[in-house]
Amino acid sequence: MKKYDYLIVGTGLFGAIFAYEANKRGKKCLVIEKRSHIAGNIYTEEIEGIQVHKYGAHIFHTSNKEVWDYINQFSEFNRYTNSPIARYKDEVYNMPFNMNTFNKLWEVFTPDEAKQKINQELEEAKIDEPKNLEEQAIKLVGKTIYEKLVKGYTEKQWGQKATELPSFIIKRLPVRFTYDNNYFNDKYQGIPVGGYTQIIEKMLSGIEVKLNYDYFEHKVELENIAQETVFTGPIDKFYDYQFGELEYRSLRFETEILEKENYQGNAVVNYTEYEVPYTRIIEHKHFEYGNQPKTVITKEYPDSWNKNKEAYYPINNEKNNLLYEKYRELSKKDSNIIFGGRLGQYKYFDMHIVIEEALKCVQEKIR
Repeated sequence: MKKYDYLIVGTGLFGAIFAYEANKRGKKCLVIEKRSHIAGNIYTEEIEGIQVHKYGAHIFHTSNKEVWDYINQFSEFNRYTNSPIARYKDEVYNMPFNMNTFNKLWEVFTPDEAKQKINQELEEAKIDEPKNLEEQAIKLVGKTIYEKLVKGYTEKQWGQKATELPSFIIKRLPVRFTYDNNYFNDKYQGIPVGGYTQIIEKMLSGIEVKLNYDYFEHKVELENIAQETVFTGPIDKFYDYQFGELEYRSLRFETEILEKENYQGNAVVNYTEYEVPYTRIIEHKHFEYGNQPKTVITKEYPDSWNKNKEAYYPINNEKNNLLYEKYRELSKKDSNIIFGGRLGQYKYFDMHIVIEEALKCVQEKIR
């Protein structure tokens, strides 16, 4: 008999949910994590009484009541509504693109006036079949919005000129003809009171967890320790890159404690000008309506990726998707390995989708 039913690699949402549900069903689990903390990229750390999102802003939203009820087992959620601000030079606009945005851009007041301005720009652009991201974006929202609020941000995010990026990256841009700054249309939305880390702590309660424990450094000793392995790391690394490396974009964060109560008046401010090197500044206290005497901000910089950096955004272009399919087909031959999460499935998932995927996996795999 092997010592564990499941070896779970990674303490992010997917791994933690699988461990929680397996443990609940009487399965013995070992959870390992290469970082010094649990919770993966949703890890929050308390600084100056403020829950700081250490790996970028994480705002929970879903229209799936089952998912909402599930996550609310582990924490109370506040009523935070994501209403980011876009700053272009000395101008400030509401996001997503809505009537407040259009009024600021063109001094229009009604949906009909806004539609007329956008349609006029679409007609002037005369783009039938977009050949790149720039043409696709202009075809969707016109030149003014594209140049002020899309171009610079996108080029920073992807590290390439918009004219060199494929059009499919921007399949659509949210355009709403209402005075509503709510970025998400989902029925349920909020931030866990007390941060995300406590959620994962509760999920992993009573389960053996090893931190600072890299799967690849201990692969030999882990080989026969469990009946099955749930792997949430990079699928290409698991198979020693035998078909080649999948590509990602990375991020870099600079966090500061400021001796003031309020720095920018909003949790998220996007900087759409290309010359500003970061894409956004996060002021964490506004996620929980904090009134602490100090504040904590994080500047988020897009970054190129290599194997020594954290992989954040899969680059799901045709080349990488075909490469991933090779790894996915290979993985079907390993009946005792389960791949899950953003890196294991090579797809960017919002948190609610990770929960859906993890619960579906539990139903399929745990007997």
